[in-house]
Amino acid sequence: MRRPVTARDRFRYRFDNFMSRGPMALVGALALASLLVVIVGGVLVYALGVAPADAEGHRPGLITLIWMSGMRAMDAGAVGGDDGSKLYLALMLAVTLGGIFIVSAFIGVLNSGLEARLDDLRKGRSRVLEEGHTLILGWSAQVFTVVSELCAASENKAGGGVIVVLADKDKVEMEDELATKVPDLRGSRVVCRRGSPIDLDDLDLGSPETARAVVVLGPEESADPDASVIKTILALVGHKPRESGKHHIVAEIRDVKNRVPARMVGRDQVELVMSGDVIARIAVQTCRQSGLSAIYTELLDFGGDEIYFHKAPALAGKTFGESLDAFEDAAVIGLRTAGGKTQLLPAMGTKLAAGDALIVIAEDDDKITAARGTPKVDESVLRPAVEAARAPERTLILGWNSRGATVVSELDKYAVPGSELTIIAEDGSPDEDIDALESELVNHKVRTVKGDINDRRVLDAAGVSGFQHVITLSYADRRGVQEADAITLVTLLHLRDIEQKHGETFSVVSEMLDARNQKLAEVTETDDFIVSENLISLLLAQLAENKDLGAVFEDLFDADGAEIYLKDASAYVATGEAVDFSAVIEAARRRGEIAIGYDIAGTTRGRAPKLNPKKSARVTFAEGDRVVVIADS
Repeated sequence: MRRPVTARDRFRYRFDNFMSRGPMALVGALALASLLVVIVGGVLVYALGVAPADAEGHRPGLITLIWMSGMRAMDAGAVGGDDGSKLYLALMLAVTLGGIFIVSAFIGVLNSGLEARLDDLRKGRSRVLEEGHTLILGWSAQVFTVVSELCAASENKAGGGVIVVLADKDKVEMEDELATKVPDLRGSRVVCRRGSPIDLDDLDLGSPETARAVVVLGPEESADPDASVIKTILALVGHKPRESGKHHIVAEIRDVKNRVPARMVGRDQVELVMSGDVIARIAVQTCRQSGLSAIYTELLDFGGDEIYFHKAPALAGKTFGESLDAFEDAAVIGLRTAGGKTQLLPAMGTKLAAGDALIVIAEDDDKITAARGTPKVDESVLRPAVEAARAPERTLILGWNSRGATVVSELDKYAVPGSELTIIAEDGSPDEDIDALESELVNHKVRTVKGDINDRRVLDAAGVSGFQHVITLSYADRRGVQEADAITLVTLLHLRDIEQKHGETFSVVSEMLDARNQKLAEVTETDDFIVSENLISLLLAQLAENKDLGAVFEDLFDADGAEIYLKDASAYVATGEAVDFSAVIEAARRRGEIAIGYDIAGTTRGRAPKLNPKKSARVTFAEGDRVVVIADS
């Protein structure tokens, strides 16, 4: 039989419900109780007329007595100085005891509530109230480069920029790591918040609906980072609608098979960076031309020259070829039509329309000066174009990872029939990938060898010195970052020793995972390093600043489009005498190419070729020097 509900039970039930409302309800209740103790004490003393009178016989008023009651409630020592009737002293003692039990509890709960609120703020659980900020979702080693580049991009803006980082990581830890790795924010602000990017409630903390750009990073400890990226994109698209229209989302996808689902969920709001594909293409292009990775790094970071879109109405009606020498401090490399079509190296006779924008390389968008007049070129220093026959090449790949198949496919697009490719890896993993590519390869004969690339006997047996190009791929898929880079470092030391002992040179391009290990590897004097995470981070930052650059980089990295080449300077202009760079531009233009810089022999290692020199700058080329051009082949 059910026990009858008593008044005590009802009171306890209501009290429990009230207390369950949280600290603020308790603070309110104790504040009210404290106020009642103070007021009741003052009113009783006043009503009973037991307050001590002053020298003139006047007793304190009600307000004064309430004030005195409050002082005794908050300070127990104040009652020790009281003097008056026993009833008065008893009432003041009662108020003091009430203060000890109630007011002190109120102060304690209030202090605990403040500490809890500060702890919440420390955890980064408050919403960001920013507009026009860049939101980074997720945390990995790439975040430091992305933040650093975004700060550099906003350096010339009044007040800098605002970068918000939302990740499932302790807020204080994120702030401490960013302060260590990115000590100079160049006037920008970084705000960190803790939350899961795939949780709609947590996503709201970063205010993506008011962000000008959102960068999505894959979690570094995830077995399938692409899945997390796709879910984050889905959460963004399904979040609160933007008042200004579509989101500007930039995301990294590592596996090419995830491109389609990522496009489907992101629709036309996302710019995807296929990191594995991009790194593979850069590795292939760089192995054939030492110094190319330094050029890409120069174009992708915000520390030197970058790629911009620039409208020049004064050039309307002129041809694209005539625009190449139009700016003293900017190198024209392509065209974006008023209809939105982007093309690097269009036909030289293409007419420029008023709404067209030139694609240029410049130090900054505000340093592109007005168009200048067409300079007069000394015809005597120009050299006629000579088509050089290409011979089959021998390429060696050491190591293997998920990007290997793309590397082989891209190599075959550049080679001529009869070329040879040898792959040495610690197991038979390349065989399955090569078998899948067999029907696509038309220019290479591929041979795979099972062996330890750190074993000198394996390298000597392969005849390394007989190859023109060597690519070392990191064992990124099956080893930790540091272990994989350590294997690469030992391999590079062997390669350099082989080169020195045989007296023959071959280009060596090495993939590194950690940028810090590149410093250690410089002792090997390798021609080029490709730091995977660093290059992708730079590309993400560039696209976050300007999504239209996606089409430009897609063209640059594609074997079928216009690309960057380093060619013998003596084939363009006379050597041994000073010439204006305008002459180099004209020599390249007559070949259907665009000259954007030069590389003096012996300066590639450790230093990037000179890009975007002033058109009037005079340079003296010698044998071995190279010109940097945008060309089809």
